[in-house]
Amino acid sequence: MVVLLSSCSQYNKIIKPTTDIEYRYEAAKEYYIQGDYAKAAPILEGLIRLFKGSHKAEESLFLLGLCYYESRDYYTAAQYFKMYYTSYPRGNYAELARFYSGKSLFKNIAEPELDQTDTYTAIQELQLFIEYFPASVHRNEAQQMIMDMHDVIVEKEMLSAKLYYELGDYMAYMGNNYLACIITAQNVLNDYPYTKFREELSMLVLRAKYKMALHSVEDKKIDRYRDAVDEYYSFKNEFPSSKYVPEAESYYKEALKVISE
Repeated sequence: MVVLLSSCSQYNKIIKPTTDIEYRYEAAKEYYIQGDYAKAAPILEGLIRLFKGSHKAEESLFLLGLCYYESRDYYTAAQYFKMYYTSYPRGNYAELARFYSGKSLFKNIAEPELDQTDTYTAIQELQLFIEYFPASVHRNEAQQMIMDMHDVIVEKEMLSAKLYYELGDYMAYMGNNYLACIITAQNVLNDYPYTKFREELSMLVLRAKYKMALHSVEDKKIDRYRDAVDEYYSFKNEFPSSKYVPEAESYYKEALKVISE
């Protein structure tokens, strides 16, 4: 079979509709084993229809998903894996199909700066995999991917919070940018309390609260400085060895000066 597959003209014969389907089936598997996914995929696509209703159609569909996965066409791979577990919910490869569907989506997520709709879809897919197969050997890997995607979502929100902070008083007539920074950062801390960005987000909240007090109108200034002091204590208690402690203490001291005047 390996010798026969080495010829380009032989491949053209294999993909012809007149060629024996069993021979095409074995040839497709051999191409897959050799890592020639570009040749295996078109044959498998035709076999899925020809073997409809048989075990070989099931295996051909799963192998087709793997071909696209190994070719790094993760979007198409996810579609075929989903097609597999939808068509064969109790199939021999149902567990792997659900896992690789989620993993394919995970590998296709966008950078934190971009829209994260696909990230939420990937998280949902992997959560369903864990729900369906809680004892799977791939459970830990799936959980790690979910955690990694949570960090991507958190990083995107943190970038938004930082942008609000950097805008500061710019276009203040449209809203309080410091307050928007605080709300955005606090929301993500509530939603993802164990994120690796927790320290940075907490410092951002303190920084924004101090700046909001600094630029506040007189009748709100004292209360906002007190709020910044409370935030300092919370930060210092949670991160006593943080690299941000000197900065935090500078805000604390300046706030105390204003409050004690």
